[in-house]
Amino acid sequence: MIRYLLNKMLMAMHRRYDYDVRYLQEILQTDLPAFLKYLGFQMMAAHSANVPAEPLFAARVRAIIWDDCGPCTQLVVNMALEARVSPDRVRAMVEMDLDNLPESTALVARFTELVLAHNPEADELREQICALWGSKGLIAIAYSISSSRVYPALKYTLGYGHACSRVQVNDQTLAPTRSAEAQHG
Repeated sequence: MIRYLLNKMLMAMHRRYDYDVRYLQEILQTDLPAFLKYLGFQMMAAHSANVPAEPLFAARVRAIIWDDCGPCTQLVVNMALEARVSPDRVRAMVEMDLDNLPESTALVARFTELVLAHNPEADELREQICALWGSKGLIAIAYSISSSRVYPALKYTLGYGHACSRVQVNDQTLAPTRSAEAQHG
């Protein structure tokens, strides 16, 4: 019965976001305790502390682009739009167009890129983030960055990661780009 209800939840997610949930259904059907642990992980991924949605989505979008070339990125884009982040800002996040993001959102996008590249320049930005939102905000951003990377890893490990695709932001199709600047440090 519990598997049936959890599968209904997954199918609702599939319909809501047009997202392939087969890898999650496989976990649910194969190992219920493992799936319940996944649900616990969802609580961590949703943690926001005192950070507004837009900077958190900047972290999630930039982090997911490091590990995914389409479907998971599209899911995060759709969730950002659903959270009322403007399409122009979401587009700027996907394209790493920092000039078209508010300063705090651009800060988080750049920080995310530097963190994922293990670039020591992230240290300066970390201090700026703590000045804006404190240590609790930094933890929320850390959770956004790290948790976003789990989904593509699960999909590809279980054999559900496939062809790359472009990302839709309302009526515009984009090719997600990875910041080359962050890799040099």
